[in-house]
Amino acid sequence: MTYRHPDRDQIRIEGVLSALGHPVRLSAVRVLDAGGEHNCGSVLRVLGITAKSTMTHHWRVLRDSGVIRQEPAGRENLLTLRRVDLDARYPGLLDAVLVGAATDGVTTG
Repeated sequence: MTYRHPDRDQIRIEGVLSALGHPVRLSAVRVLDAGGEHNCGSVLRVLGITAKSTMTHHWRVLRDSGVIRQEPAGRENLLTLRRVDLDARYPGLLDAVLVGAATDGVTTG
């Protein structure tokens, strides 16, 4: 399976803000912000989510908005935060949202 990812210039502020506006997606982005590639299962464990199907929609929203890259790797999907693209497109936005989320104590539960 291959996923469609918007090019950097196709990333729109309204899509990014909408994607980050949900607490589960925002918490997932906070996990991915640690850097590197993460498989879906490891992010789910950190978030305390047991049903993979719960995140299918959230991964799609994050991917379609340009916030994450999701690539198949064997039986897994690897996730990375598109920080370079987001920072180039909207400098400081991701940092401001993540700092605000940490200050507000945003969690999944």
